[in-house]
Amino acid sequence: MLLAPVGYTELACHGDRMSQNRTSLITDAKFQRAESATFLTYPEWHIVFAYDDYAKVLETGDLHDFDYFRAITGFWGFLCDLTGIADAHGGGGSDVKAMVYTIGVSSTAELAAKAAYEETVGRLFTLIRGQDHSVTDKESARLAGEYVQFLHQIPWYKYDFPNDLAKLDNLKNATSLRDVERRFALGVEFGGKSAYAKLIAQAVAATGVADLEIRSVVQGVNLQEIPGVSIIEQSANGTTIETPRYAEFTEILKNIALKGGEVIEIAGNDEIMLTALSATPQPPKFLTRYTILTQLPRQGYNDTRWLITLPIPKLAQFIRQTQGSKVTLEHIFDY
Repeated sequence: MLLAPVGYTELACHGDRMSQNRTSLITDAKFQRAESATFLTYPEWHIVFAYDDYAKVLETGDLHDFDYFRAITGFWGFLCDLTGIADAHGGGGSDVKAMVYTIGVSSTAELAAKAAYEETVGRLFTLIRGQDHSVTDKESARLAGEYVQFLHQIPWYKYDFPNDLAKLDNLKNATSLRDVERRFALGVEFGGKSAYAKLIAQAVAATGVADLEIRSVVQGVNLQEIPGVSIIEQSANGTTIETPRYAEFTEILKNIALKGGEVIEIAGNDEIMLTALSATPQPPKFLTRYTILTQLPRQGYNDTRWLITLPIPKLAQFIRQTQGSKVTLEHIFDY
């Protein structure tokens, strides 16, 4: 059952693969990436976003209030749609697909197991507890918030789950039935994640760790004012810079755009995908000028996430347009 979505994606979601031939301003092959990767990076972040929603729900609610099924179906549904789009941009390699499928199957198993427990045993113990959250409920919500902040920049398998187990052990003086049940349930979860994280870390070490830096070409900005930027070379086409990836990359590009700079190219590509947030389920007017791939209501936040693709030379303009608008740039998906 866990592998069924993988088979469906492979059989039903692919489109016509089109080659991407263009002259790159970034000449170092090590920093040239497939354009399809910006689309196939999203499924991994979908899991991060799901944990973000999960942590938000726990701020005021209980674990059974989170819609686990929506998080699972959202992953595979978006992966199917984006696989066809990625094929039109050269397609993803077997290594990328293996990574995405591993994440998908693993997260599906975890979320399904949590749903089965929290909707039955967990819900029963919340009824016994009453409306007020227990000490361990509050601690689990706090730990969920710490975990999602970690995920925005660092791979999940590097998280210190044993440290979370130790924090639960420190709550042994909380002796209500709900506290005892939470320590048991979270102990099993964190212990299982810790063991699985070690296996994933070993697999990553054997296959090679992903590059943590990315190169871009920018113009029209004093880069000395931008933290986290290393200047590689300057030419008539712009300045080639090297920066961290992931959440830091989004913040650096926002900084460049808001200081009047332009982004010309990223990792040898001229198109990129991003997510933006708005308070309404209808797209704000300026978003309709770009290609909206899909939308998704966020759990716990009561707002909407928009998945958008645009030419890289329009990225800085998009960032500046979000200022003072009802749209918030959430994340730029690198390669």
